[in-house]
Amino acid sequence: MADTSLGTAEQLRDPNYTPALYKAVPLGIQHVLAMFVSNVTPAIIVAGAAGFGFGSNSPDFPELLYLIQMSMLFAGVATLLQTITIGPVGAALPIVQGTSFAFIPIMIPLVAGKGVDGLAALFGGVILGGLFHALLGTVIGKIRFALPPLVTGLVVTMIGLALVKVGIEYAAGGVPAKASGAESYGSLRSWSAALVVIFVTLGVKFFTRGILSVSAVLVGIIVGYLYALSVGMITFDGIATSWQRAAAFALPMPLKYGFEFSLAAVIGFCLMAFVSAVETVGDVSGITKGGAGREATDSEIRGATFADGIGSAIAGVFGGLPNTSFSQNVGLIAMTGVMSRHVVTIGALFLIFCGLVPKVGGLIRTVPIEVLGGGVIVMFGMVVASGVSMLSDVNWNRRNMVVFAVALSVGLGLQLEVMNLAPGAPNALQHLPDSLRILGASGILPAALIAIVLNLLLPEELYEESTEEVSGGLSGQATGRFSKN
Repeated sequence: MADTSLGTAEQLRDPNYTPALYKAVPLGIQHVLAMFVSNVTPAIIVAGAAGFGFGSNSPDFPELLYLIQMSMLFAGVATLLQTITIGPVGAALPIVQGTSFAFIPIMIPLVAGKGVDGLAALFGGVILGGLFHALLGTVIGKIRFALPPLVTGLVVTMIGLALVKVGIEYAAGGVPAKASGAESYGSLRSWSAALVVIFVTLGVKFFTRGILSVSAVLVGIIVGYLYALSVGMITFDGIATSWQRAAAFALPMPLKYGFEFSLAAVIGFCLMAFVSAVETVGDVSGITKGGAGREATDSEIRGATFADGIGSAIAGVFGGLPNTSFSQNVGLIAMTGVMSRHVVTIGALFLIFCGLVPKVGGLIRTVPIEVLGGGVIVMFGMVVASGVSMLSDVNWNRRNMVVFAVALSVGLGLQLEVMNLAPGAPNALQHLPDSLRILGASGILPAALIAIVLNLLLPEELYEESTEEVSGGLSGQATGRFSKN
């Protein structure tokens, strides 16, 4: 329920209204707290996949600090594009931008085991994919028909399924410990830290209200961090060393990791941009409905998509990962009832400050991998749940069941067979060119393409007898085709 002490009902629905500063600042900070962990996690996962993340003992480990720093800095910059706007770029709405989970299954095969050398192609894809994402703003209204909940729900579910393995590996002790055969991997000590995070997160989420409930994962990780400190998984000396070695202030470096054109990276980022764009459309609509009780305008949707793409492209130039609108902050606006974009601007400035102070990243990198694992188990599970929620809007007739079945079977099958094998091991895509093999490895893009094509080409309804044995007797539970409009 909206807090009317912040302003009148009409003021609270106005994106241009600014509450008193002493109230606006805490409201802005809570937007950052709600998305903080989710925002820096993709950088940690990419570094881990490349081989210089937590527990790797890689000489390039300090580069993780830079990636974390850029995640914060350019989430703030992209958020400013949404709230302040530059010409047609930005929705002039309280949209919080952050590093997108959607691209992680595309990024992991690009950098797997390549160390820092794999980042040039990755950021080349981020830059070009971001520019393509911005171009989608000109046609987003015309292509939405091709991405109904049957497609978007499938893709989001696949993204979550591709990531849940990462959460378990982190909770058990991390990929380096697993690869080296360390006895500590999967130990009770490792799992205890992850379980503390999970149980605290669930307790805070369901038994508190307000910002505590919204920031449940962050609270869980803080408690898990204290637990790890109490059992000796980290030490005060280690924390102090990391703090002292991190600079007090540092500016981003353009093309720090170079720029390399990789067809697989460009295609992958461009195709996933469709999914991210549709997600942003949903978030914009959620903000205007939940905060102002109206539908989003075409200019707001177009401006938000422009900001998504431009923000991602700028981030890529300086070593930041792709940005998208954060759905948890949409829920926060509905909870507080404060529609002010200037409140979110304050949060964006706080993120930029954190991004310019590497000491913040220095503290983040002292978080034990097991503690982070507990948090990402919850977060990635929520990604899967979000996809299932989208799929609940689908009219599950025989036709849509077949489309979903074929796309899921191919996508998930490739994900399990190719992505989870050791590098160089025989796999189902080994005879394809490298670009196609990388694109197919996540299973997400093949699943999305199959779902889109079948959804557009298949007739509206199948004969009843044609799917009776396939549907296991459940045919006829729903009728009619899901509308693509």
